[in-house]
Amino acid sequence: MNRTVVFILKSIAKAVSLMIGVSILAFTLVTVSPLDPVRMNVGNTAYNSMSPEKKAELASYWGVDTPPVERYLHWAKEFLHGNMGISLKYNRAVSEIIRQKFLNSMVLMLLAWLLSGVLGFCMGVLAGARRGGLIDKLVQGYSIVLASMPTFWIALVFLMLFAVKLQWFPFGMSVPIGMDPADVTIFDSLRHLILPTITLSVVGVANIALHTREKMIDIMESDYVLYARARGDSEWEIIRRHALRNILIPAITLQFASISEIFGGSVLVEQVFSYPGLGQAAVTAGLGGDVALLLGISVITAVFVFGGNLIANILYGVIDPRIRRGQNGGK
Repeated sequence: MNRTVVFILKSIAKAVSLMIGVSILAFTLVTVSPLDPVRMNVGNTAYNSMSPEKKAELASYWGVDTPPVERYLHWAKEFLHGNMGISLKYNRAVSEIIRQKFLNSMVLMLLAWLLSGVLGFCMGVLAGARRGGLIDKLVQGYSIVLASMPTFWIALVFLMLFAVKLQWFPFGMSVPIGMDPADVTIFDSLRHLILPTITLSVVGVANIALHTREKMIDIMESDYVLYARARGDSEWEIIRRHALRNILIPAITLQFASISEIFGGSVLVEQVFSYPGLGQAAVTAGLGGDVALLLGISVITAVFVFGGNLIANILYGVIDPRIRRGQNGGK
């Protein structure tokens, strides 16, 4: 079988194994947590007034006395069939909530992902091409400062500056407060997306810019670039004909690998801006003891993050044969 195909199949198998591991870990953590599914469903007051027989009946219904392994297998089987349970906080099917929240988060993350990728790539190329110059120092300083700042702090600063003080953007939410959903226009939704998107993309720029800069420096110091300079090619021709061609694919793979970083930042950004996405739903489920919703979000987000890492890993392997040989034991 072709080495590339083997490499891709192995990468997919590893991703699936990791997904199973995440689902087992998430289910185990919820199982050993102090959350009582019976109390969470009926409430402490109603539970305390129940008879022992009724409590035993509810415990049996929720599988409290069922062995954890059996409970996990039952939950995993139902999950694979699309039945993720009922959310206590929203009183709706978990799959329906995740579908709605995930679409909101996807719009936010996709815009931030694209913006951070383009800005980070351009900044890294400029910094690497002008190593040691003013642009290089500015890009490095900007990236290092941003990388050291907590995401929630940047979001709070942007909220206070652009929404409270300057009043350029709304305070948060995904639509204007009090407006009938039928009256909300695309312009209204986009206006509410601008500030969270800028905040999330600003955080993701630093890592991409620094990595692109290092790759750009390596290319600009390579033998074929030195030969092009000796031949009399201009700096722009060297960048366009040699540097961009060699740096573009690694930058794309790095961009896919940054999905996990973007998603992690979106949880905090959604909380600060009260944006009704998957991150905010995860926090609500955790604080409210919504076990079914918490498990569903944990697995779905893991699929999303591992999917990005899988694409990045496959792209790296297809582009660089050394990675394939390394994972195949050097054969």
